[in-house]
Amino acid sequence: MDAPSTGAADTRVIASFHLIRYAGVDAMRHMAFDRPLLRRTAGLSFWRLLGTGRGRSMSLGADLRRWALFAVWEGEPALEEFLARSPVAARWGDEAEESWHVRLAPLGSRGRWGGRDPFAAGPSAASVRRAGPARTAGDGPVAVLTRASIRPSRLVAFYRSVPDVDRELRREDGCLASIGVGEWPLARQATFSLWDDETAVTRFAYRAGAHRTVIGRVRGEGWYAEEMFARFTPYASRGTWDGHDPLRARRAE
Repeated sequence: MDAPSTGAADTRVIASFHLIRYAGVDAMRHMAFDRPLLRRTAGLSFWRLLGTGRGRSMSLGADLRRWALFAVWEGEPALEEFLARSPVAARWGDEAEESWHVRLAPLGSRGRWGGRDPFAAGPSAASVRRAGPARTAGDGPVAVLTRASIRPSRLVAFYRSVPDVDRELRREDGCLASIGVGEWPLARQATFSLWDDETAVTRFAYRAGAHRTVIGRVRGEGWYAEEMFARFTPYASRGTWDGHDPLRARRAE
């Protein structure tokens, strides 16, 4: 990854997101084989191996050649050790047709993932909530992770809403990149996205449109059994995502 942080982010909880594209669909075997290795990884306090969708938000279509890892680390050295010595990271270098990696300083989160707060493993939940530099609206790129366990009775309503939200995302100038990811087919879904700044995130979330309508229904009709929303400062990235690094293009402006 480009220029790992050498400041405060080195010693506090950080996260990372890794998007890996393989040449063939047999890459799904890594979802099973990588789990024991990740469980034994020192300094890795939380992780999820994720399949990816074909749309920009949560969708029914799956891309069986592309997989993702979201991870929370006890500090920068733990991530460095993983990238240098783990057979999982070594295979990414040897077998991936394309890969993109980003380091993330948590700015804030709410909710749980599998009954856990992924960012509570550090010195304290409060200190994790304050991680990253002070931010103001419009101040630099933001990464957003949303995830949900969808109630079975709400699956049809949820997936009927996805195409309209996808279309809004494609038209959104402030969205640098976005991908739907998930743990289980259909019911446990997430979206990872990159935005110009906090203002762009707020504009998409709260202006009138398909996304705001869906959020209203989620709350009013109880679509989710569990959910989490987290924001990060993406402070170092390496590789390409669909042929380019969306953060490098943003930094070059």
